[in-house]
Amino acid sequence: MERDNIQAMSGYTWGEQPDSKTVIKLNTNENPYPPSPRVAKTLAEISADMLRVYPPPQADELRDFLAGLHNLDRENFLVVNGGDELLRLLFTTFLNAGEAFGMSEPSYSLYPVLAQINDSPVVRINLETDWSLPRDFSQRLNNEGVKLACIVSPHAPSGSLVNMDILSRVVSEFKGVILIDEAYIDFVDPALRHDSTRLVKAFDNLVILRSLSKGYSLAGLRAGYAIAPAHLIKPMLTKTRDSYNINTISQTLALEALKDQEYAQNTWQKVRQSRRALRKQLISRGFVVPPSQANFLLAEVPDKCEHSAAQLLATLRKHKILVRHFDTPVLEDKLRISIGTEEQNAMLLRALDQIGLT
Repeated sequence: MERDNIQAMSGYTWGEQPDSKTVIKLNTNENPYPPSPRVAKTLAEISADMLRVYPPPQADELRDFLAGLHNLDRENFLVVNGGDELLRLLFTTFLNAGEAFGMSEPSYSLYPVLAQINDSPVVRINLETDWSLPRDFSQRLNNEGVKLACIVSPHAPSGSLVNMDILSRVVSEFKGVILIDEAYIDFVDPALRHDSTRLVKAFDNLVILRSLSKGYSLAGLRAGYAIAPAHLIKPMLTKTRDSYNINTISQTLALEALKDQEYAQNTWQKVRQSRRALRKQLISRGFVVPPSQANFLLAEVPDKCEHSAAQLLATLRKHKILVRHFDTPVLEDKLRISIGTEEQNAMLLRALDQIGLT
Protein backbone atom coordinates (compact mmCIF):
# COMPACT_ATOMS: atom_id res chain seq x y z
CA MET A 1 0.00 0.00 0.00
CA GLU A 2 3.04 2.29 -0.16
CA ARG A 3 3.21 5.09 -2.67
CA ASP A 4 5.13 3.97 -5.72
CA ASN A 5 8.11 6.26 -5.03
CA ILE A 6 8.32 5.06 -1.42
CA GLN A 7 8.24 1.42 -2.48
CA ALA A 8 11.04 2.04 -4.97
CA MET A 9 13.39 3.92 -2.62
CA SER A 10 15.90 2.91 0.03
CA GLY A 11 15.81 4.55 3.47
CA TYR A 12 18.55 6.41 5.30
CA THR A 13 21.33 4.23 6.72
CA TRP A 14 22.61 5.47 10.07
CA GLY A 15 26.03 4.76 11.50
CA GLU A 16 26.64 1.41 13.12
CA GLN A 17 25.55 1.27 16.76
CA PRO A 18 27.79 -0.55 19.27
CA ASP A 19 26.57 -3.64 21.08
CA SER A 20 28.80 -3.04 24.09
CA LYS A 21 29.86 -0.09 26.24
CA THR A 22 33.48 -1.12 25.70
CA VAL A 23 33.30 -0.21 22.01
CA ILE A 24 34.96 3.08 21.04
CA LYS A 25 32.43 4.89 18.88
CA LEU A 26 34.18 7.14 16.35
CA ASN A 27 31.66 6.75 13.55
CA THR A 28 28.75 9.14 14.19
CA ASN A 29 30.45 12.46 14.97
CA GLU A 30 29.19 12.84 18.51
CA ASN A 31 30.96 15.19 20.89
CA PRO A 32 33.27 13.04 23.04
CA TYR A 33 32.59 15.18 26.12
CA PRO A 34 29.41 15.26 28.22
CA PRO A 35 26.97 18.17 28.08
CA SER A 36 27.20 21.09 30.47
CA PRO A 37 26.82 20.29 34.18
CA ARG A 38 23.90 22.70 34.10
CA VAL A 39 22.11 20.23 31.84
CA ALA A 40 22.65 17.35 34.28
CA LYS A 41 21.54 19.47 37.24
CA THR A 42 18.39 20.69 35.50
CA LEU A 43 17.53 17.20 34.27
CA ALA A 44 17.71 15.87 37.83
CA GLU A 45 15.33 18.62 38.98
CA ILE A 46 12.66 18.09 36.31
CA SER A 47 9.37 17.12 37.88
CA ALA A 48 7.24 14.44 36.28
CA ASP A 49 4.28 16.79 36.70
CA MET A 50 5.81 18.95 33.96
CA LEU A 51 4.98 16.17 31.50
CA ARG A 52 1.24 16.36 32.24
CA VAL A 53 0.77 19.47 30.11
CA TYR A 54 1.81 20.37 26.59
CA PRO A 55 5.10 22.22 26.09
CA PRO A 56 5.25 25.86 24.96
CA PRO A 57 4.07 25.44 21.35
CA GLN A 58 6.63 27.68 19.65
CA ALA A 59 9.49 27.41 22.19
CA ASP A 60 9.45 31.19 22.52
CA GLU A 61 11.78 31.38 25.53
CA LEU A 62 14.35 29.40 23.61
CA ARG A 63 13.82 31.51 20.48
CA ASP A 64 14.29 34.69 22.50
CA PHE A 65 17.57 33.42 23.91
CA LEU A 66 18.77 32.44 20.43
CA ALA A 67 17.86 35.89 19.15
CA GLY A 68 20.10 37.45 21.77
CA LEU A 69 22.89 34.94 21.13
CA HIS A 70 22.95 35.69 17.40
CA ASN A 71 21.91 39.37 17.50
CA LEU A 72 18.75 38.76 15.48
CA ASP A 73 15.00 38.75 16.21
CA ARG A 74 12.77 35.99 17.56
CA GLU A 75 11.05 35.87 14.18
CA ASN A 76 14.34 34.71 12.62
CA PHE A 77 14.31 31.41 14.55
CA LEU A 78 12.50 28.10 14.46
CA VAL A 79 13.32 25.40 17.02
CA VAL A 80 13.13 21.87 15.63
CA ASN A 81 13.28 18.27 16.79
CA GLY A 82 16.84 17.78 15.62
CA GLY A 83 18.26 19.28 12.45
CA ASP A 84 16.70 16.49 10.41
CA GLU A 85 13.23 17.86 11.16
CA LEU A 86 14.24 21.16 9.60
CA LEU A 87 15.37 19.35 6.44
CA ARG A 88 12.00 17.65 6.16
CA LEU A 89 10.22 20.95 6.75
CA LEU A 90 12.14 22.58 3.91
CA PHE A 91 10.97 19.92 1.49
CA THR A 92 7.42 20.07 2.80
CA THR A 93 7.19 23.84 2.74
CA PHE A 94 9.21 24.98 -0.27
CA LEU A 95 9.40 22.14 -2.81
CA ASN A 96 6.47 20.86 -4.83
CA ALA A 97 6.48 17.19 -5.75
CA GLY A 98 8.33 16.85 -9.04
CA GLU A 99 10.41 20.00 -8.55
CA ALA A 100 14.16 19.46 -8.45
CA PHE A 101 16.34 19.39 -5.36
CA GLY A 102 20.07 20.24 -5.63
CA MET A 103 23.09 19.16 -3.62
CA SER A 104 26.84 18.78 -3.86
CA GLU A 105 28.25 15.30 -4.24
CA PRO A 106 29.25 13.74 -1.91
CA SER A 107 27.12 15.13 0.89
CA TYR A 108 24.74 14.15 3.70
CA SER A 109 23.03 10.95 2.60
CA LEU A 110 19.67 11.92 4.12
CA TYR A 111 19.17 14.65 1.51
CA PRO A 112 18.37 12.34 -1.44
CA VAL A 113 16.18 10.19 0.81
CA LEU A 114 14.01 13.20 1.65
CA ALA A 115 13.94 14.15 -2.03
CA GLN A 116 12.69 10.69 -2.93
CA ILE A 117 9.99 10.90 -0.26
CA ASN A 118 8.94 14.21 -1.80
CA ASP A 119 9.03 12.61 -5.28
CA SER A 120 11.57 15.21 -6.38
CA PRO A 121 14.46 14.55 -8.79
CA VAL A 122 17.93 15.11 -7.34
CA VAL A 123 20.53 17.24 -9.12
CA ARG A 124 24.00 16.26 -7.87
CA ILE A 125 26.98 18.50 -8.63
CA ASN A 126 30.38 16.96 -7.99
CA LEU A 127 32.76 18.85 -5.73
CA GLU A 128 36.25 19.69 -6.91
CA THR A 129 39.12 17.40 -5.93
CA ASP A 130 39.89 19.69 -2.97
CA TRP A 131 36.23 19.37 -1.81
CA SER A 132 35.38 22.94 -2.82
CA LEU A 133 32.25 23.98 -4.69
CA PRO A 134 32.68 24.43 -8.44
CA ARG A 135 32.62 28.07 -9.54
CA ASP A 136 29.40 27.57 -11.54
CA PHE A 137 27.57 25.70 -8.76
CA SER A 138 24.64 28.12 -8.56
CA GLN A 139 24.32 28.50 -12.31
CA ARG A 140 24.15 24.76 -12.81
CA LEU A 141 21.44 24.50 -10.17
CA ASN A 142 19.48 27.27 -11.86
CA ASN A 143 19.89 25.66 -15.29
CA GLU A 144 18.41 22.43 -13.93
CA GLY A 145 15.40 24.22 -12.47
CA VAL A 146 16.37 23.46 -8.86
CA LYS A 147 14.02 25.10 -6.34
CA LEU A 148 15.65 23.92 -3.10
CA ALA A 149 19.36 23.25 -2.52
CA CYS A 150 21.55 22.30 0.43
CA ILE A 151 25.21 22.99 1.15
CA VAL A 152 26.98 21.42 4.14
CA SER A 153 29.61 23.71 5.65
CA PRO A 154 31.79 22.48 7.26
CA HIS A 155 31.34 19.81 4.63
CA ALA A 156 30.57 16.23 5.54
CA PRO A 157 32.46 14.01 5.13
CA SER A 158 35.60 16.05 4.32
CA GLY A 159 35.40 18.75 7.01
CA SER A 160 36.19 21.57 4.55
CA LEU A 161 34.66 25.00 5.16
CA VAL A 162 33.07 27.16 2.48
CA ASN A 163 34.36 30.68 3.04
CA MET A 164 32.06 33.65 3.43
CA ASP A 165 32.74 35.21 0.04
CA ILE A 166 31.81 32.01 -1.77
CA LEU A 167 28.72 31.49 0.38
CA SER A 168 27.55 35.03 -0.37
CA ARG A 169 28.04 34.56 -4.09
CA VAL A 170 26.26 31.19 -4.17
CA VAL A 171 23.26 32.47 -2.22
CA SER A 172 23.01 35.64 -4.29
CA GLU A 173 23.16 33.74 -7.60
CA PHE A 174 20.77 30.91 -6.73
CA LYS A 175 17.12 31.53 -7.60
CA GLY A 176 15.52 29.13 -5.11
CA VAL A 177 15.65 28.53 -1.36
CA ILE A 178 19.10 27.45 -0.18
CA LEU A 179 20.07 25.83 3.10
CA ILE A 180 23.52 26.11 4.65
CA ASP A 181 23.73 23.05 6.89
CA GLU A 182 26.00 24.09 9.74
CA ALA A 183 25.68 21.05 11.98
CA TYR A 184 29.45 21.17 12.62
CA ILE A 185 29.97 24.92 12.72
CA ASP A 186 30.92 25.02 16.41
CA PHE A 187 34.22 23.28 15.70
CA VAL A 188 35.46 25.88 13.21
CA ASP A 189 38.67 27.62 14.23
CA PRO A 190 37.54 30.94 15.80
CA ALA A 191 40.55 32.68 14.26
CA LEU A 192 38.74 32.42 10.92
CA ARG A 193 35.96 34.71 12.26
CA HIS A 194 33.45 32.78 10.18
CA ASP A 195 29.85 33.92 10.78
CA SER A 196 27.20 33.22 8.15
CA THR A 197 24.33 34.49 10.31
CA ARG A 198 24.92 38.02 9.06
CA LEU A 199 23.83 36.82 5.60
CA VAL A 200 20.28 36.33 6.93
CA LYS A 201 19.72 40.09 6.77
CA ALA A 202 21.28 40.36 3.32
CA PHE A 203 19.41 37.62 1.43
CA ASP A 204 15.76 36.58 1.31
CA ASN A 205 16.32 32.97 0.19
CA LEU A 206 18.69 31.68 2.89
CA VAL A 207 18.08 29.20 5.72
CA ILE A 208 20.83 28.18 8.15
CA LEU A 209 20.68 24.94 10.13
CA ARG A 210 22.21 24.74 13.58
CA SER A 211 22.35 21.60 15.72
CA LEU A 212 22.81 21.02 19.44
CA SER A 213 23.73 17.38 18.78
CA LYS A 214 27.42 18.02 18.09
CA GLY A 215 28.68 21.20 19.71
CA TYR A 216 26.49 20.93 22.80
CA SER A 217 26.72 17.14 23.30
CA LEU A 218 22.96 16.64 23.03
CA ALA A 219 22.67 14.10 20.20
CA GLY A 220 20.34 11.97 22.34
CA LEU A 221 18.02 14.91 23.01
CA ARG A 222 17.21 15.83 19.38
CA ALA A 223 17.24 19.61 19.31
CA GLY A 224 18.26 22.13 16.68
CA TYR A 225 17.13 25.36 15.11
CA ALA A 226 16.77 27.29 11.89
CA ILE A 227 17.99 30.83 11.31
CA ALA A 228 16.32 32.59 8.38
CA PRO A 229 14.43 35.70 7.28
CA ALA A 230 11.07 35.91 9.01
CA HIS A 231 9.11 35.24 5.81
CA LEU A 232 10.80 31.82 5.49
CA ILE A 233 10.41 30.96 9.17
CA LYS A 234 6.72 31.85 9.37
CA PRO A 235 5.20 29.17 7.09
CA MET A 236 7.24 26.44 8.75
CA LEU A 237 6.37 27.72 12.23
CA THR A 238 2.65 28.22 11.65
CA LYS A 239 1.71 25.74 8.89
CA THR A 240 3.98 22.77 8.16
CA ARG A 241 5.63 22.11 11.53
CA ASP A 242 4.23 19.38 13.74
CA SER A 243 2.19 20.71 16.65
CA TYR A 244 4.24 20.84 19.87
CA ASN A 245 7.23 19.56 17.93
CA ILE A 246 9.72 20.19 20.77
CA ASN A 247 8.92 18.49 24.03
CA THR A 248 9.22 20.15 27.43
CA ILE A 249 12.41 18.35 28.46
CA SER A 250 14.15 19.16 25.19
CA GLN A 251 13.24 22.85 25.43
CA THR A 252 14.39 23.06 29.04
CA LEU A 253 17.71 21.27 28.59
CA ALA A 254 18.55 22.92 25.28
CA LEU A 255 18.18 26.32 26.93
CA GLU A 256 20.50 25.33 29.77
CA ALA A 257 23.12 24.03 27.34
CA LEU A 258 23.00 27.22 25.28
CA LYS A 259 23.32 29.40 28.38
CA ASP A 260 26.58 27.71 29.35
CA GLN A 261 28.65 29.06 26.47
CA GLU A 262 31.88 28.93 28.45
CA TYR A 263 31.58 25.18 28.99
CA ALA A 264 30.54 24.44 25.39
CA GLN A 265 33.36 26.52 23.92
CA ASN A 266 35.85 24.73 26.13
CA THR A 267 34.80 21.36 24.69
CA TRP A 268 35.03 22.77 21.15
CA GLN A 269 38.58 23.89 21.81
CA LYS A 270 39.55 20.48 23.17
CA VAL A 271 38.11 18.85 20.04
CA ARG A 272 40.10 21.24 17.83
CA GLN A 273 43.31 20.42 19.67
CA SER A 274 42.66 16.69 19.36
CA ARG A 275 41.75 17.12 15.69
CA ARG A 276 45.10 18.72 14.95
CA ALA A 277 47.02 16.10 16.91
CA LEU A 278 45.17 13.13 15.40
CA ARG A 279 45.55 14.46 11.87
CA LYS A 280 49.30 14.82 12.40
CA GLN A 281 49.54 11.26 13.69
CA LEU A 282 47.48 9.80 10.83
CA ILE A 283 49.58 11.65 8.25
CA SER A 284 52.75 10.29 9.86
CA ARG A 285 51.36 6.79 9.26
CA GLY A 286 50.84 7.49 5.56
CA PHE A 287 47.17 8.52 5.49
CA VAL A 288 46.17 11.44 3.29
CA VAL A 289 44.07 13.69 5.53
CA PRO A 290 42.76 17.07 4.33
CA PRO A 291 42.43 19.88 6.89
CA SER A 292 39.10 19.74 8.71
CA GLN A 293 36.97 22.36 10.44
CA ALA A 294 34.56 19.75 11.82
CA ASN A 295 34.80 17.19 14.63
CA PHE A 296 35.98 14.45 12.29
CA LEU A 297 38.71 13.69 9.78
CA LEU A 298 38.50 12.05 6.38
CA ALA A 299 41.50 9.74 6.07
CA GLU A 300 42.50 8.19 2.76
CA VAL A 301 44.11 4.81 3.26
CA PRO A 302 47.78 4.79 2.15
CA ASP A 303 48.59 3.19 -1.19
CA LYS A 304 51.09 0.96 0.58
CA CYS A 305 48.42 -0.42 2.92
CA GLU A 306 47.65 -4.10 2.51
CA HIS A 307 44.06 -3.42 3.58
CA SER A 308 41.36 -1.59 1.66
CA ALA A 309 39.37 1.00 3.57
CA ALA A 310 36.51 -1.49 3.94
CA GLN A 311 38.90 -4.14 5.25
CA LEU A 312 40.48 -1.68 7.65
CA LEU A 313 37.00 -0.77 8.91
CA ALA A 314 36.26 -4.44 9.61
CA THR A 315 39.60 -5.02 11.30
CA LEU A 316 39.18 -1.98 13.54
CA ARG A 317 35.76 -3.34 14.49
CA LYS A 318 37.50 -6.45 15.80
CA HIS A 319 39.56 -4.11 17.97
CA LYS A 320 36.24 -2.69 19.25
CA ILE A 321 36.69 0.61 17.42
CA LEU A 322 33.98 1.89 15.06
CA VAL A 323 34.74 4.34 12.25
CA ARG A 324 32.69 5.14 9.13
CA HIS A 325 33.15 3.95 5.55
CA PHE A 326 31.04 5.04 2.57
CA ASP A 327 30.88 2.59 -0.32
CA THR A 328 30.79 5.19 -3.07
CA PRO A 329 33.37 5.82 -5.83
CA VAL A 330 34.81 9.05 -4.40
CA LEU A 331 34.94 7.75 -0.82
CA GLU A 332 35.60 4.03 -1.14
CA ASP A 333 39.30 4.38 -0.24
CA LYS A 334 38.65 6.61 2.77
CA LEU A 335 37.50 6.37 6.38
CA ARG A 336 35.70 9.12 8.28
CA ILE A 337 36.96 9.21 11.85
CA SER A 338 35.16 11.18 14.56
CA ILE A 339 37.38 12.99 17.05
CA GLY A 340 37.28 11.21 20.39
CA THR A 341 38.85 11.92 23.74
CA GLU A 342 42.63 11.89 23.89
CA GLU A 343 42.49 8.36 25.30
CA GLN A 344 40.16 7.14 22.55
CA ASN A 345 42.30 8.70 19.83
CA ALA A 346 45.41 7.06 21.32
CA MET A 347 43.65 3.67 21.33
CA LEU A 348 42.75 4.13 17.66
CA LEU A 349 46.38 4.85 16.78
CA ARG A 350 47.60 1.85 18.78
CA ALA A 351 45.11 -0.36 16.98
CA LEU A 352 46.29 0.92 13.59
CA ASP A 353 49.88 0.19 14.59
CA GLN A 354 48.95 -3.31 15.71
CA ILE A 355 47.08 -3.96 12.46
CA GLY A 356 50.00 -2.67 10.42
CA LEU A 357 49.57 -0.78 7.18
CA THR A 358 52.21 -2.66 5.19
